[in-house]
Amino acid sequence: MSKNAKVAAGGVAVGLILLIWLPWWAALLIVLGVPAAAYLTLDPAQRRRLRRVNRKEIGG
Repeated sequence: MSKNAKVAAGGVAVGLILLIWLPWWAALLIVLGVPAAAYLTLDPAQRRRLRRVNRKEIGG
């Protein structure tokens, strides 16, 4: 199992646990808010590099 697959499986597990313990809207807020907050903490050069890497993976 690749590293990305392990991270994805862990994220799904955490999401399911949050859905059980919290109301659905709170779990959704956490699931969407944490990556958004992490992206906003990057400086502009890191954001450009992240967008460039994502475009290369897509094939653009």
